[in-house]
Amino acid sequence: MKLPIALQLYSVRDELEKDFFGTLKKVKTMGYDGVELPGLNGRDPYEVRRMLNEVGLACPSSHVPVAEQKEVGAFVRYARAGVRFVAVPWMDYGNGNEHLRENIETVRTLAENAAKEGITLLYHNHDFEFKKVNGKAILDILYEEIPAYLLQTQFDTCWVKFAGESPVEYLEKYAGRAPLVHLKDFWSDGENGVAPYDLIGKSSEARKKTNFEFRPIGYGVQDIPSIIKASEEAGAEWLIVEQDESSVRPTMEAARMSIEYLHSL
Repeated sequence: MKLPIALQLYSVRDELEKDFFGTLKKVKTMGYDGVELPGLNGRDPYEVRRMLNEVGLACPSSHVPVAEQKEVGAFVRYARAGVRFVAVPWMDYGNGNEHLRENIETVRTLAENAAKEGITLLYHNHDFEFKKVNGKAILDILYEEIPAYLLQTQFDTCWVKFAGESPVEYLEKYAGRAPLVHLKDFWSDGENGVAPYDLIGKSSEARKKTNFEFRPIGYGVQDIPSIIKASEEAGAEWLIVEQDESSVRPTMEAARMSIEYLHSL
């Protein structure tokens, strides 16, 4: 592996809520080089930075909800935590492209504010940004209208694939603009109207009855070696493992399986 590997701590949020520092130590012991924060969630940024340094984990980035990014001093807090990148984790586009223009201007303003604090803004996609507007994907419109010096990509490779696109081709398309890449694997039989968002917050039993499952890296449908190679060639600085809830295994076990698979390559 040429690239360092981080864990998006949202993947183990149940453990994080119970013991933040203890979870960081476990993540380090598994063999991760760093973490991506799911936000500070009210924690003191200097204290978070101290804990990360004590454990020996790098922290290149954090996801931060748009509402929080709009707060006065938001980017200052994350700069104090030591992160270089802040990602937009989710935006609502309404019915199709109802909020497209509004969202573009919001992201532009956030990117400008982040830059003032030495932070680069990233956009983390889901599948709905691949809906076409006048023959062009929403995601491509966003990156066309906001220059690369303000906004970089954070491709979530699960959602790129789920949208019917190729993660490798998108990484090639945005080479030089993809510093952090989310590795996420899944399984689906492609039938019966898969609705993975509907699984959020559902019980394990409810998730078992669907034809979609988030899985550890290397245990699903993704061609992980090709994605890693494309990430390296695109100039990525970090690979970031992320897994949403599984129906069959604890979150820490999934995180361990992912890093062990990646180390085996």
